[in-house]
Formats: sequence, C-alpha cells, structure tokens
Amino acid sequence: MPGKVKPQRESLELVILGVLAEEPLYGYSIIKRVAARSEDAIRLTAGVLYPLLHELEADRLIASTWETVRSERAGEASAGRKRKWYHLTAKGRRRLSQRITAHRAFQSMIEAFFPPRADEETAT
Repeated sequence: MPGKVKPQRESLELVILGVLAEEPLYGYSIIKRVAARSEDAIRLTAGVLYPLLHELEADRLIASTWETVRSERAGEASAGRKRKWYHLTAKGRRRLSQRITAHRAFQSMIEAFFPPRADEETAT
C-alpha cells in the first residue's frame, strides 16, 4: 500500500459508513479499524473523526447509543466511563450503496485513461 494519504471528506464518509456497515463501533475502534484496513495509509485523528461522526448523525446516516464501561479493576462503587457506539441507519445503508455505485463508476471511467498494465499487454 502506498504511503499515508489525506482523503477528502466524501471519501472519509464512504470509509466510515463502510466500516459501520460491518458492525457497530465506538470512535477509537473506528480509528483502529480504518488504520488496519488501509494498512495505516489512512490515519484518522479524533479532530477529524468526531466532527464527521457528528455530521453523519445529524444527517441521520448513523445513530448512536451510550454504554457504561467499567474496568475489572474498579470496585462496585465506580460509575465507570461512558462510550458512544455508532451504527448505520437504514438511510445510511442506502447512502453507502449509492456512494459505492458512484465510486465504482467513477473509478471505471478514470481507468479508461490509464495505459494498459504489463500483464494485460502480454495477454493480447
């Protein structure tokens, strides 16, 4: 995979909706999942991720729920910390499908301008 990339907002939306289509995740797990899937080419920061999640939630493409997480080391008196889980809504699934279709069509159109690959030249 090439070095680190700085994806545009639309690309990040596609990436976030794509990982949330697999399962609900909380912010830090989204950051880790995106980094792993992109072989560290896309490294989201909290300052980029959380405003985007807020926008996606305002657009009703994702929804969230809160969960209280307690450390095993903490006693019963500990209230624990809260973790916000994000999941895709039906509207988000439709948007993801539309964005995937548009992305594939755009990618196919752009590839028409690339020279043939070496393995394609030998096949003809």
